[in-house]
Amino acid sequence: MHLQSLLSYLTFYKSQTLENPLITSIEMDSREVKQGSLFICINGYTLDGHEFVEQAISNGAIAIISELPLELSVPVVVVNDSKRAMAVLADAYYKHPSHKLTLIGVTGTNGKTSTTHMIDQIIIASGKKTGLIGTLHTKIGDQTFEVKNTTPESLTLQKTFFKMVQNEVDTAIMEVSSHALDLGRTHGCDFDIAVFTNLTQDHLDYHGTMAEYRRTKGLLFSQLGNTFDPNKEKFAVLNNDDEAADEYRRSSAAHIITYGIKKQSDIMASSIKMKHTGTSFILSIFEESYSVEINLVGMFSVYNVLAAVSTSLVAKVPIPIILETIVKLNGVQGRFELVHAGQDFAVVVDFAHTPDSLENALTTLKQFAKGKIFAIVGCGGDRDKTKRPIMARIATALADVPIFTSDNPRSEDPNQILKEMEAGVKAGSYQTIEDREEAIRYAIKQANKDDIVLIAGKGHETYQIIGQKVYNFDDREVAKKAILERLA
Repeated sequence: MHLQSLLSYLTFYKSQTLENPLITSIEMDSREVKQGSLFICINGYTLDGHEFVEQAISNGAIAIISELPLELSVPVVVVNDSKRAMAVLADAYYKHPSHKLTLIGVTGTNGKTSTTHMIDQIIIASGKKTGLIGTLHTKIGDQTFEVKNTTPESLTLQKTFFKMVQNEVDTAIMEVSSHALDLGRTHGCDFDIAVFTNLTQDHLDYHGTMAEYRRTKGLLFSQLGNTFDPNKEKFAVLNNDDEAADEYRRSSAAHIITYGIKKQSDIMASSIKMKHTGTSFILSIFEESYSVEINLVGMFSVYNVLAAVSTSLVAKVPIPIILETIVKLNGVQGRFELVHAGQDFAVVVDFAHTPDSLENALTTLKQFAKGKIFAIVGCGGDRDKTKRPIMARIATALADVPIFTSDNPRSEDPNQILKEMEAGVKAGSYQTIEDREEAIRYAIKQANKDDIVLIAGKGHETYQIIGQKVYNFDDREVAKKAILERLA
């Protein structure tokens, strides 16, 4: 696409050039620029793209989108908001790819990853080719790629959707974070189905208040649009048991479908029975009921399944296929993942990093625990500090042996993080072992037959961030090594 054709999609901009070079790519990272690229200067948290324009030009950029007037050897187009302009230009350059997909967005504090993967498995079982964008990876058909953010920047998103269309993907499922909604990363995404899992405390370091956090999540539903197009219907899938659902229902003109356990909903679970190998319940889909047993444990897993079932229904997957698939669903990496190396006690690695998710994990374990529950809990640095004493209180209230340790301290002093956790509980009701590996080794060494060791907070992560350095660290590998050492 030529520059002037691309600029026609922008409503307001300043440019003194009539040059019309052929744009061969759009980039926001000067290191990715090649001959023929349009470089967009993004002012981020740590870096300002305006400082890298000369590098971009030397790498082959033939035009620049900037928020500042610049005297350069290539055309400069000045806009008020380069991130907003990037979303518009990326959507245009890649030929509006999300319009050619059934796009499903899942938002909420907890359950986004598990729910998207469940939906993905059900849609695949219906015979359709899928794409997936989320915390663990990006998937296009059978190919997977690493990701940096739960929800990528708009440029990366549109490029990914374009690749999905090229690979004949029918349905794309993606996690939608509150940060992405607030920062406009999803601008230009034509969502067909928006799914709400739950809303509990998290990210207050960014949003400031729960009210603002709730409002930001609601953007996904309000941005579904106000028109009723029979050829591209819009749906909002809401957890009716969460009080935020009422606000999101009012925010959206889309068709509403609800799921729940406590409140009367379109899709419901009742007569729930749990054991360590799985969960059985009665699944009610409008007027029909079905007995099902899934290979997952925990009330949160039931909610995730209900969300996936509801979404699959509005995606027009036949009920028999949904029922056949949910009984085969497996958990995803780092979500209530069992680590077994021949020991006679259970070790569970879970991404529980919020008060609600930690409480859910421990409450679930208590339902079938025969021995003691060890809970290894930490809180990330440079993140919401208010949840630290809350997490500590939950651990001491629900675990027999709570152990406070480091998560990803980042730029903060790990001892200070631990002190803020300890401020929420009585002295003597917990143990503190700053070194995470030592904390895991200690718990596994102390566990007896039928005990359960919960390693919470990092889940699928394979690193630990201390200061400015990123170290290799996988809770699952550390736990397995400790088990084998004990058994040796």
